[in-house]
Amino acid sequence: MAARPRLVGINHVALEVDDLEAALEFYGRVFEFELRGEVPGMAFLEMGDQFLAIADGRSQAPDDARHFGLVVDDREAAREALTTAGAEILPGRGLDFRDPWGNHVQVVEYSQIQFSKTPAVLAGSGLSDLGKGEGALAELRAKGLAGDES
Repeated sequence: MAARPRLVGINHVALEVDDLEAALEFYGRVFEFELRGEVPGMAFLEMGDQFLAIADGRSQAPDDARHFGLVVDDREAAREALTTAGAEILPGRGLDFRDPWGNHVQVVEYSQIQFSKTPAVLAGSGLSDLGKGEGALAELRAKGLAGDES
């Protein structure tokens, strides 16, 4: 049997919207980002070594259970920006919202989760001051993944 490839990470996530310009305006009110590029019907929001693709073409109903998580440097600042932008904040202990096109997004803070950027990516993104909280470090250490973070 041939070796199976290992999952390494996520390069990008694509969100479908029904109005690309309105989506760029909405996400621009909520998050600070640079536009990586655009092609007809699609725009790419830079996230260092990853990106978020926003694509025209949404026709399905709002997502209930299906969601994805965005990592931010400050979850409470995200909550304030989402509230100001009129986003639908979903009930629960974290910070989940539904964008105007029905996409369910969970917002998590970098310091609180295992997901890690390399020091070079953090520096290149202007985020050198981000660190991990003790809970996230303990999870990384338990897996032998703490590296320079400990």
